[in-house]
Amino acid sequence: MTEALYHHDSYLKEFDASVLTHNEELHAVTLDRTAFFPGGGGQPYDMGTLHVGNTVYSVEKVKKIGADIWHILAAFDGLPAVGKEVHGVLDWDRRYNIMRTHTMMHILCGVIYRDYGAHVTGGDMQPLKGRMDFEFEHMSAELISVINAAVNAEVQNTRDIKVAVLPREEAFQIPDLIRTKINLLPPQIKEIRTIEIEGLDLQADGGTHVANTREVGQIKVDDYKSKGKINKRIYVSLTN
Repeated sequence: MTEALYHHDSYLKEFDASVLTHNEELHAVTLDRTAFFPGGGGQPYDMGTLHVGNTVYSVEKVKKIGADIWHILAAFDGLPAVGKEVHGVLDWDRRYNIMRTHTMMHILCGVIYRDYGAHVTGGDMQPLKGRMDFEFEHMSAELISVINAAVNAEVQNTRDIKVAVLPREEAFQIPDLIRTKINLLPPQIKEIRTIEIEGLDLQADGGTHVANTREVGQIKVDDYKSKGKINKRIYVSLTN
């Protein structure tokens, strides 16, 4: 089992660990601890490097399979030996932009749920841009303009973002903790990690975020598209 350092400190750029196992087919290793996020919930995986002495291995992808977090290395690199001590270094510019983007998506979700009561039906993000689908029957350019102003007001409100881990039964006593139309958390998960934007939004979430909305920067609601009778897709990006 790999200790997920990113669950406790999203700002951890480097870490020390040891190699637990190999997967020759994936050309990958597991570590006893990692700050590399493996992707999930719409958030992309991290990239970076593993250092063993003077040897540098390029981490091209990180993937969670069952309880294992696999660090997939460049094909031209070998694999560090099991038991070797490694120093992991994240591609911090990419990670930080993803953190800003993920928090942007929660601001969008929080504003739309607060103001219109619409649930999320899907979503995806890449560094500095993303899209979310909501249960809207009607959408217009005028409404998009209103939403654009509202999400940027929340950035300017400099709201703190807090992380908590709660027992499942306690977590599900929180009203509206799951904002997606379908609860995707399997019953075997006994502890629920939550992300709270103080005064705006509280959701179950396993990803990485900035510490305050002011770090997100200027949000642009770029466009919208109808994906069905009561399903509208909203596209957003960060302009700086």
